[in-house]
Amino acid sequence: MEKAVEMIQIVKQFPGVLANDHVDLIVLKGEIHSVVGENGAGKTTLMNQLYGLLKPDSGEIRIFEQKVSFKGPRDAIAKGIGMVHQHFMLVNNLTVAENVVLGSETTRGIIFDLREAQKRVDQLSRSYGLQVDPTAKIEDLPVGMQQRVEIIKTLYRGAEILILDEPTAVLTPQETEELFSVLKRLKENGKTIIFISHKLNEVMEISDRITVMRQGKVTGVLNKNETDVREIARLMVGREVVFTVQKPPAKSSDVVLRVENLWVKDYRKLDMVKGISFEIRKGEIYGIAGVAGNGQSELVEALTGLRKPEKGRVILCGEDVTGKSVRELREKGMAHIPEDRHKYGLILQYPAYYNMILGRHYVQPFVKGDFLDHRKIQEFTKTIFSQFDVRPNNIKMLGMNFSGGNQQKLVVAREMSAQPKLLVVSQPTRGLDVGATEFIHKALIQLRDTGVAILLVSMELDEIMSLSDRLAVMYSGQIMGEVDPKEVTVEEIGLMMAGHRFEDLRRV
Repeated sequence: MEKAVEMIQIVKQFPGVLANDHVDLIVLKGEIHSVVGENGAGKTTLMNQLYGLLKPDSGEIRIFEQKVSFKGPRDAIAKGIGMVHQHFMLVNNLTVAENVVLGSETTRGIIFDLREAQKRVDQLSRSYGLQVDPTAKIEDLPVGMQQRVEIIKTLYRGAEILILDEPTAVLTPQETEELFSVLKRLKENGKTIIFISHKLNEVMEISDRITVMRQGKVTGVLNKNETDVREIARLMVGREVVFTVQKPPAKSSDVVLRVENLWVKDYRKLDMVKGISFEIRKGEIYGIAGVAGNGQSELVEALTGLRKPEKGRVILCGEDVTGKSVRELREKGMAHIPEDRHKYGLILQYPAYYNMILGRHYVQPFVKGDFLDHRKIQEFTKTIFSQFDVRPNNIKMLGMNFSGGNQQKLVVAREMSAQPKLLVVSQPTRGLDVGATEFIHKALIQLRDTGVAILLVSMELDEIMSLSDRLAVMYSGQIMGEVDPKEVTVEEIGLMMAGHRFEDLRRV
């Protein structure tokens, strides 16, 4: 078959980091080719060179068997390459059509022809089964629809090769299914797709072939029909990976968090949490499952001081802390791993060692008099980097320069090392590879076993069912049931996520 992409002996080095070490990648025309590897394995760096965002230090790139040299993304686009980034490049207050044609506007004379743009975008979206309203504003669309807009943008610019970087990281299971249907339709239309992902079950479902990377090198090229997730994981991390969570029974005791009849509104002043009550005990993981958008985010924000509840009470270690600030809650023993690491977890322009003490930057041992004790901060950060295997091991590197998974590790490491009484965790393994996910799961169990109360919110059903000691399911701001994960089926959880109450299911 014709080769759509050849990357030959690609080398890319940054200060102190060999990101790509003589990498070879061959992608055939009309295939879905996955590139997998641990956080920091060099996948995104490789793709950024293919898209013209970075220039290789050495090596050769061929597109449809023609040697190319890109000065920037415009050159890559001209050769038929499109890239959908993990963090979307959309203007929120513009419409779908305006975003798609931005930089390639259709005009009537010197006037922007909005109607023609809407017509072309509508035709394009329909022809590939990417139905989306061209007149809708980006800010009003769910994440899955925004991703469709990004794909339409690449197709509008004539892309024959599509690079998707962690495309399912922020999607619900239903949105992921829809995306896969779109990708299969694009393949049927002769498009070539490079799929970057950590989720090995998804890689096995969607791929034709798989290239595995570890520490900047290719460790294997596999046919989907001749491999399994265990072999891929072993090639990724260099050892056998345990996929099932091993945990002893919880030894729960005193109530650490009690939530009573809590009501919370969102930014539109709509009720998103509607009178829910629950409690979490010392030494247990209390999970909350549900499709995104059913009040989980607003609940977490209200508990952690990021949003004021309308009514109800939050009791932490016997004290009413309803409406307290983030700092007050942290001082009373709460830690928080947020779902949006960029918005709430990190200051991307700061070096890692500053990010590692956020929230504790004014207390011992990180201050000396009125000033930060940089030696103590850096020693602490080196220790935590080693314990949590943050890569690269460069505590002075800016937060923005770490891979998404290692940014997540930074946040997880900081919050877990704060010796909390209550840890509120939202989507802890989003964007993490199998090795890092295994590590975070073990760390959560170990933290639980030291007596910490943990609230776990996750859209990953396997994760939340295997980690939780007790599990609640939220739908439309209410709890549909509180169950023992060992005594409930996946089908029952799915029905509760769709709005059925647990007692009604068991009554039937």
